[in-house]
This record gives sequence, C-alpha cells and structure tokens, in this order.
Amino acid sequence: MEHLLNPRVKDIEISGIRKFYNMVAHIEDVISLTIGQPDFPTPDHIKIAAKRAIDENFTVYTHNAGFIELREAASRYFSKKYRLSYNAGDEIIVTAGASEAIDIIFRTILTADAEVILPGPVYPGYEPIIKLCGAKPVFADTTGSGFKLTADILKRYITEKTRCIVLPYPSNPTGVTLSAEELKAIAELIKDKDIFVLADEIYSELVYDQKHTSIASYIREQTIVINGLSKSHSMTGWRIGFILAPAAICKHILKVHQYNVTCAASVSQKAALAALTTGFDDAIGMKEEYIKRREYVFQRLTEMNVQVVKPDGAFYFFVKLPDGFNSSLQFCLELVEKAKVAVVPGDAFSPLGEGYFRISYAYSMDTLKTAMDRIEAFLV
Repeated sequence: MEHLLNPRVKDIEISGIRKFYNMVAHIEDVISLTIGQPDFPTPDHIKIAAKRAIDENFTVYTHNAGFIELREAASRYFSKKYRLSYNAGDEIIVTAGASEAIDIIFRTILTADAEVILPGPVYPGYEPIIKLCGAKPVFADTTGSGFKLTADILKRYITEKTRCIVLPYPSNPTGVTLSAEELKAIAELIKDKDIFVLADEIYSELVYDQKHTSIASYIREQTIVINGLSKSHSMTGWRIGFILAPAAICKHILKVHQYNVTCAASVSQKAALAALTTGFDDAIGMKEEYIKRREYVFQRLTEMNVQVVKPDGAFYFFVKLPDGFNSSLQFCLELVEKAKVAVVPGDAFSPLGEGYFRISYAYSMDTLKTAMDRIEAFLV
C-alpha cells in the first residue's frame, strides 16, 4: 500500500540531526554534543504551577488560540522584552511548540510553486514543510558573510514567485544573529512587496553581545513572529510556542491551528503563564552560564586552529572541517569512532552546510571540557 502514499511525504526525510543522533546512539562511552536542548531543569515555580493546574482540574480544552490570561501575559512579555505590540484577543496564538507554528504558518501563506528564501546553512525544520505545501525552498548562500543574510545577498534571490523570507535569528546552527541596522536594511528592501517574513525568534532570550531586535519593529504588517519557551525557560517537553501576527493574518492561521491540534495542552499553558510572569527573567541565569561555555569552547577551538565564527546567541558553534576531510559525515563518523564525541554533520543544515559540523554547548562545563580534550587529541 506504500505506493498510495502522498509522494511529497515520501520525498522528505527525517531531520539530519536526529538521523545522525540515532546512528551513533548505540556506541558506548560517547559524549554527545548533538542535541540543542538546555541541560537546565525547568524552574520549580513553573512545575508547581503545572501541578496546581492538574489539582484544580484545568485539564480541558482552552480557547483555540490559548486561554486569554496566557495571551495577555504573552502580549505584556513581548512588549516589555522587545517592544512588540500585539493584541491578546486576535493577534497571538499559543501553539504546540514552535514546530507546530512553522507548520501552520506555511500551510496558511504558501501556495503551489511559491518560493521561500532560507538563509543557508539553516535549521532543517523548514524545508520539508515548504515542500509538503508544494512550494519551493530557495537557499541563500551566507557562507561568505559570516552566516548573515544581508540585504545585498537577499536581493539576488528575490523573484516574482518569492512569497516568504525566513529569518531565524539567532541562528541554529550558526549562533549568528542580525543587528538592528542589518534588519532595517532588509526591511527597506522588501517593504510594501507582497512578501511575508517568518521571523523565527525562538532563541531571542539567548543573545549575548547586543539586544535582540525583531524585524517586526520595522515591517509589522508583513511579519509573522514565532517564539516560545523551549530555549528561554528550558521547557522543550512542555511544547509551548507563540505566533504573533497582524489580526488579518492571524485569523486564518488560527483556522489551520484549530484543525491541527485544537489547542495547546492546557496544563502546559498554565505552566507557560508562570514562565511569562513570575519567570520573566528566568533566562538570565541560564544565559550567563551559556556565555561562560561559549567563551570556553571558542577558546579551545581557536587553539585547535579550526575556522569558526564566534556565535552571538543560541548555543551552537558551526565549525569548518579541518584540512584532510572532504565530507562532514565522514568527519563526524570518524570523530565518533576514534574520539567518542558526537557532533552533527553540516549537511544536515542544507547542502550549504557541507564542509562544516555543528557543536551544541548546551551541556555542562565538565562535559564540554572532556569533549574538547577528545576533539583536540583527535585532530593532533
């Protein structure tokens, strides 16, 4: 019966990140720096709020967009954090994580043969959904610009079929972000064009050397913002994301969301309310620790004489393959076999990622020290 399946589904593959993780999971004594998951526990006050929700039987459907107190808290949170103004009633949707947000946004805005510009190398969660919509992913090469999608690069890829530009900053896999000036230049380029911007800002609380700016500050009517609590509050398993968009767009995304999941999990929504209120600054302590880890790993990699761009945010390094290696998969397999360290091959992040590998430093300092010692010994 497989021949009857949707050919678009048959043509996509499991994420290269997970594929490699599963490939090496059986090898003993391996230090894995593969998964982008905070190693901090969810803060206690958030867990207490979730337990209280269960005890109070808050275990039923909520409004499709999320219960109103949570959306009001989200409106205040993003206003105070990033000066973004969105109405809780009709411009905010609570989703089952940022992944569901990506899915329902693309299904709302894309038509067959539309083009979506992605800054390559890029997180692999966009391309398959674009293809499932019958649209075409277009990878803009950022390898020569420090992994920044600048206005000058972007204008080379815009065509009459361009429907959306994805701006995932800070970036997974590179950790690079865009400054306010760089975002303003992009906004000026596409202002008043029939092009959406999907601003994936899931790592917005983990920006280290500057303040996070959203392109929605410049072209609000064209921008759909995605955010969430997985990275900022170490809540990956709670599956809470947010969509912020003008009401005229949001009302249509909400229809797709309704038929997709009805609503985000009610208990998780109560936990999210605690995260956005009493946990307003929960990310600060985590961010300080990530900065220490970033500085340590950057120093070690620099001493190994490998080429790497110092990340501005998130918790990744995207490292150029050392001399003598022509394949990112070959390098990563040899590193696992000989040094017992797992990292992610760069080609998991589009063809433009070939020639690199990704290190996640969302791990303890002890783990990172041992991993760096092993990598250094491998490269000698």
